Amino acid sequence: MNKNMKNLKTLCAVALLAAITATSCKKDGDNSANFANRSTAAADYAASTLPVTTVSSDITTNTTWDAGHVWEISGIVTVSNGATLTIAPGTFIKASVNTSAANGVLVIGKDGFINAIGTAASPIVFTSRNLLDNNAATVGKPGDFGGVIILGNDTVNTVSGSKLIEGLPNEPKFTYGGKSVTDNRGTFQYVRIEYAGYILAENIEVNGLTLGGVGKETIVDHVQVSYGLDDGFEFFGGSVSPSYLIALGNDDDQFDFDNGYNGTISFAIALADGNSTHSVSGGASDSNGIESDNNAPAEDPAFALTPKTHPILNNFSVIGTQTASVATGLGYKFGYRNRRGAEVTLNNSIITGFTTAFNFDGTTPSLSSFTNTAVNSFVSPAVLPAGTYAGIAQTSSATASTLTITQPWFNSANLNLAATSNRGARPTGSANWTATWSKFVY
Repeated sequence: MNKNMKNLKTLCAVALLAAITATSCKKDGDNSANFANRSTAAADYAASTLPVTTVSSDITTNTTWDAGHVWEISGIVTVSNGATLTIAPGTFIKASVNTSAANGVLVIGKDGFINAIGTAASPIVFTSRNLLDNNAATVGKPGDFGGVIILGNDTVNTVSGSKLIEGLPNEPKFTYGGKSVTDNRGTFQYVRIEYAGYILAENIEVNGLTLGGVGKETIVDHVQVSYGLDDGFEFFGGSVSPSYLIALGNDDDQFDFDNGYNGTISFAIALADGNSTHSVSGGASDSNGIESDNNAPAEDPAFALTPKTHPILNNFSVIGTQTASVATGLGYKFGYRNRRGAEVTLNNSIITGFTTAFNFDGTTPSLSSFTNTAVNSFVSPAVLPAGTYAGIAQTSSATASTLTITQPWFNSANLNLAATSNRGARPTGSANWTATWSKFVY
């Protein structure tokens, strides 16, 4: 849903005492001990010195990408024919120079498998070629890398039971959907995806990580998507149930659900950067913390296709900006936009830093449920349509409430997402699952 773009400014090197903070020309950096992966400049990764191996053909036999090379994806590379792509911990992957076609896109087909298991100390990183070229004068920007797409055989709510994944050509290998709830495409752990995204046409884009019809036996955890050209994570149908996810500064929605997705996601962060790009639709912002649709209008204008889109979301922290003026351009729209027949179960979560925290956009509130969730908005009411909703504590203020999170604002110093309540992605007493592998300063 990405429309008008501008290039993301990257970090400027600023000489400050290392014990105080890491600072950029667009924001105050994070100096909290809660985030171990800090930097003071947008330097290339050390992997820039490694030899580069270019992959431009589909993978149809078992293949391993090791950490001794930088792997360059040229065009769209699809894993299929029962093959497994294994990616070693600490491996870096980039795209070749972009052309007018989708480029740097890794697709795990519905007959392929992924075994990408990084570690907290050595995550797997898909990133901009400009951070792997050993040239300090080049910088990363949204769209430098294509994206990662995993396609499966679980249920989607289209009439045919299958669908072409958005952003890619109309070819059978790019379809997904079936009847296998236990579909297993492999494992995707301790992975960062940076500066991804590709726009084929309006509303037809490649996201950072796209999961289409992926079943619940597939393992996805500890994944971060940052500064993508469209959504951070998008789920089309399926019941895959990830945990420990981070979406940072993506142009459109940090999380997006469609076509009957009904999995459970536990412990997730949707974090806005006021200086990132923001998608636009009809001259207005179309950038949300979370957006959820049952189906597209062309698939069923009554939005009644089943199974219904109904994610179960546990311990989410959906963070906008401290004040509305922090966001550049048209800024953000909603913290959570629940529209077109979608439903949700939202537990132990926090939404703050948006003009409206939650919007039942033409949907039936009674079909959704909430437990121990707190929301805050810049204007009242925090939830639309106005009303009292069981399980949601609503407040409004011109300066957003932290809602018990220590320091949730990305554009302020000392970012610290630990909460002093049992709500949010890092509730009181929990371990810091973001440590070491994640990255909050670019």
